[in-house]
Amino acid sequence: MPTPLPAPYLVAASASAARSIGLDPAEFDADALDVLIGNRVPDGAQPLAAVYSGHQFGVWAGQLGDGRAMLLGDVATPDGPVELQWKGAGLTPYSRMGDGRAVLRSSIREFLCSEAMHGLGIPTTRALSVVGSDQGIVRETIETAAVVIRMAPTFVRFGSFEHWFYRNDEARLRTLADYVIDRFYPQVRNEENPYAAFVEEVTRRTAHMIAHWQAVGFMHGVMNTDNMSILGQTLDYGPFGFMEAFDAQHICNHTDQNGRYAYAMQPQIGHWNCYALAQALMPLIGTVEEAQEALDVYQPAFADKANELLHAKLGLKEFREEDRTLLDNLFAVLQANHADFTQFFRRLGALRVDSAQGDEPLRDLFIDRPAFDGWAEKYRTRLRQEGSVDAERQLAMNRVNPKYVLRNYLAQVAIDKAQQKDFTEVNRLLAVLERPFDEQPEHESYAALPPDWAAHLEVSCSS
Repeated sequence: MPTPLPAPYLVAASASAARSIGLDPAEFDADALDVLIGNRVPDGAQPLAAVYSGHQFGVWAGQLGDGRAMLLGDVATPDGPVELQWKGAGLTPYSRMGDGRAVLRSSIREFLCSEAMHGLGIPTTRALSVVGSDQGIVRETIETAAVVIRMAPTFVRFGSFEHWFYRNDEARLRTLADYVIDRFYPQVRNEENPYAAFVEEVTRRTAHMIAHWQAVGFMHGVMNTDNMSILGQTLDYGPFGFMEAFDAQHICNHTDQNGRYAYAMQPQIGHWNCYALAQALMPLIGTVEEAQEALDVYQPAFADKANELLHAKLGLKEFREEDRTLLDNLFAVLQANHADFTQFFRRLGALRVDSAQGDEPLRDLFIDRPAFDGWAEKYRTRLRQEGSVDAERQLAMNRVNPKYVLRNYLAQVAIDKAQQKDFTEVNRLLAVLERPFDEQPEHESYAALPPDWAAHLEVSCSS
């Protein structure tokens, strides 16, 4: 059961997420806030916390579990049941040495990024609300408490299966697998080996999700197997980050000192995590050959999706063999110049096929302008080969290259104000991030390069 917090107040609520489950944040009164923060359990609800285990930074960590998350229940929607989960509502049987709480800082980051990723069209859990309390919580300093309501069809994760495998409990492993298959993957039930087919489909979804991450420069920061959704949705927003000055080896998590979860490593780690899932399901799959065959879909699924997304980002309609060189050269130039990832692709849409006049906004992102010019000429040649029309291409590119992402400094500004009980910036930022592809001239400043002080921001696993 959740542990009450005193004097709850609404920090922010997502109208979009609320509508998806038939609610209206305008109707969140004091009674509703008590439910959203865990001070009151609705009639008929039976809260629970789930056990799971996991590999953390590549090392088997054993039993973990929902240390500060509790399932409130699920809501029927036209697209199927959606689970609601308190995060930060107090101690559970799996809190270990923790206090079961979350602080306002991390809760705002999770809330905003959940909805930002949804706005970007990337598979993700959602966030309904953040409700705060002035109750003190000890982290590196004393901060105030908050509770997020997370939403997803299920919060079962790779580590949920690992738990029963490493306990040699095949009966419960089978019960869990059958439940997930019957509820979320019924199409594999009639396959010759439904458990292998299940792993194959999860592997494919995971590969597609990570291709989407790479395409927008999103870095999860802590891709442990206990943070991998069995539905291929982005799960658990801790030390995440969006790429700014491009560096393929960028590490967004200060705790990740060896760079296991660096941007360039994410596709490989996603594959590794799928191996961990397949290993956990081996008692049900039966043979190594069948498990390997299921896992073999990862690399082509990732490559195909990444290729599709990158072609769309460049406004290319056709797929040609020589495009690999064009893409490799682009990322080499971005890397050498540490050009801003989001601004580059957004500005690229305005490039004209027949003239370099007007390239200045793009060239200004590069220290070595001749290097950009050399790549841009090859890009123009490629565009001319398929008869690309500037206006049409820009419209298409602006639909896939966001102007606005949740840069760390934007989140920090919103957090700083929220800690002074000013929640306007959280809500304004939410509104911007819900429409990341729109121009929004009134919010132009939210697309700006980070200020100098942002270089000192660090995020870690502490929340």
